[in-house]
Amino acid sequence: MAASKRMSQSFTLEPPQFPKAINEPDDVERWVEDWRNVLAKDLIDSRIVDIDGETSVEEACEIVLSENIPCLAVRASESEEQYSGLFDWGDVNAFLTLAATRHTSPRDDLIDNSRAVAIVSAARAGHVPVRLVSNLSEKNPLEMLPDTASIIALLEIFSRGAHRVLIRASGSGPTSFLGIVSDRRLLTWFAEYKPTAAFLETHLHSLSLPSLHLFSAVITATSTSSVLDAMRLMSEEGVSSVAVLDDDTGVLLSAVSVTDIGRLVVPSQSKQILTMPLHQFISLIKAPDGSTDGADRYPVYAVSPSSLLSYTIQKLLATNSHRLFITRETNGAASPIIASAHIPLTGVVSIVDILSLFARLAHLDVDPARMQRNRRASTASTNSAHSASGRSASSHRSGGSVSRTPSLRTSAGANESGGSLAKG
Repeated sequence: MAASKRMSQSFTLEPPQFPKAINEPDDVERWVEDWRNVLAKDLIDSRIVDIDGETSVEEACEIVLSENIPCLAVRASESEEQYSGLFDWGDVNAFLTLAATRHTSPRDDLIDNSRAVAIVSAARAGHVPVRLVSNLSEKNPLEMLPDTASIIALLEIFSRGAHRVLIRASGSGPTSFLGIVSDRRLLTWFAEYKPTAAFLETHLHSLSLPSLHLFSAVITATSTSSVLDAMRLMSEEGVSSVAVLDDDTGVLLSAVSVTDIGRLVVPSQSKQILTMPLHQFISLIKAPDGSTDGADRYPVYAVSPSSLLSYTIQKLLATNSHRLFITRETNGAASPIIASAHIPLTGVVSIVDILSLFARLAHLDVDPARMQRNRRASTASTNSAHSASGRSASSHRSGGSVSRTPSLRTSAGANESGGSLAKG
């Protein structure tokens, strides 16, 4: 593959131009009144598992894997009950990326990032507490609501880009919570809310979705790019997944997410997994489903501008994805299976985008790209050195700088044979 071929398309930092309002159905006021009467606590879909902030990152990863939960709530210290943050696979991805690239980052850039300095210092001492890595991705803020809050309050939080909210129990201690509500659970509720059935039959191209026709919003990697390339892209671009395209044809093969990184890279005992080509990594992801060629068997990752909103929501929920890729129309088909050399990617639609539609119907002031822009601006201050190189797959594949184990302790130079982050 020629070195000039781009590995990714990145988000622009300019804020998207949102319409002042979307076309509101006649009975939208009645809908919103209904929403105000639905309690957020009735949508709880995950229990809370908490952990002492001084627990090691390795132990925290093992708990997330063994408990099969989306995140951990981190206590400031063993003696304190108050939560200081959350820890999820996005944070793990950011942690591993720092581990594998710290030695290639200019010293001055690292010094400017106090959190990175603290993590590296802790790694050299042999123990990285999870409190240092909590929300390292800047995609995992600690959001809490009282048990009296309605789903309108959930909409306001999720439309800013957060993925989960802790629901506090009334009249109890600082860590007395009922559980967690995810953005996916709220999307499921709206999909099942019958009064909006007609609205959900709207075509995507008729809705004010910010990235529907914005190809620059599509974060992609080629199939011969490495796992570390994809990890770096997700960390730098502030996204939870990247599209994987065939090098020669541009066919959308699959996607790689931070969850895939957490479930496959973290338990790995191999130092070579970071340099594994993505088409091989995809095969590992799909192995439990019986697919070994790295290509999706079913239409899971793409919709078109003429796809219905209801269909798009169903696909997001069925595939457990946070975003779907938009492809051009093909022979009038409503939803192409995958993109091809003749059906290129044109944009992206996410859970945040769709929840923002409902938030604007409720007349909430939302900008679903604000959190992303803030994350990217923060990341750019310390990742400028390898952001430029991250745009070209060939600049990573031929080099030996990413061949280290994902252990931060190893990357920090404490022990060259340190092994993997979490012992499988």
